[in-house]
Amino acid sequence: MNHARPRYLESKRSIDDRALSRRVRERLLTELPHDPQIVEAGCGTGVTVSRLRSWGIDSGRYRGVDTDERIVSFARDVRPKTLRRRGYRVSNAGRAHREEMAARSTDGDALGTDFAVGDLGVRFEVGDALEVLDATTGRDLVVAQAFADLVSLPRFVSAVESALRPAGLAYLPITFDGGTIFQPDHPADDAVERAYHAAIDARPGRDVRAGRHLVDLCRRREGTLLTVGSSDWVVRPRGRRYPGDERYFLSRILGFVEEAVGSASQSVEDLDSWLRTRRRQLERGELTYVAHQYDLLYRAPPG
Repeated sequence: MNHARPRYLESKRSIDDRALSRRVRERLLTELPHDPQIVEAGCGTGVTVSRLRSWGIDSGRYRGVDTDERIVSFARDVRPKTLRRRGYRVSNAGRAHREEMAARSTDGDALGTDFAVGDLGVRFEVGDALEVLDATTGRDLVVAQAFADLVSLPRFVSAVESALRPAGLAYLPITFDGGTIFQPDHPADDAVERAYHAAIDARPGRDVRAGRHLVDLCRRREGTLLTVGSSDWVVRPRGRRYPGDERYFLSRILGFVEEAVGSASQSVEDLDSWLRTRRRQLERGELTYVAHQYDLLYRAPPG
């Protein structure tokens, strides 16, 4: 399941925006210091930068890391343009700005920035996010959206804590938690969901119930789980039409299910019929999809 394609990631932006827990976000903004130093694991197309600015974070330093070079290239090219269109002051990072951002970094990281949005310096880079977190220190905030369910949770939480300053924050939204629902009902729904989740769990490091397991793991750590909220994806037609590019998003979800279940050891007898029905419903503007997920805000140990 190759989720890391620009159109897929961009097509789910409106869905993520609806899903994100307002309560968790408000607690994050209450706890976050001024001029924060931020690193994001699995930054995708860089939409977090736009969200940070819309939430009033207008200074500091952001570093986004993703393994896919195409995605990072897209973020570097497209994100400054979209921010400019929304009226933000975006400047290319010249030498003076790079030196200023490096001087303001708490760990002396001199990687510089790709551009600045107001006084928020931004850099996107290609790399293994867990390795980057392991090698990073002193950050005020680690962001990892739709990422924790893709990797080993103990390894992930340890890497997050190593990147944070004492009492730093980890914002972990859109963490999948084992609910995949399609409507209207189909006789094969339960069998398809079981096979789909089994195929996810069979992949190294994956956990189809990562949301609840991450909550439990954070509670057992020496830090503090500050708050948890639901962030379910709900995609439905309005008058037989889907908002934005959400029809494409749903087509990709059906493709992921087909790929996963079709190659799974646990076969589903009616999979072809189920897929034909769901794609027909999607074309007619009748298909609704829900995925159960959690947003978490965690504070690292104080020292």
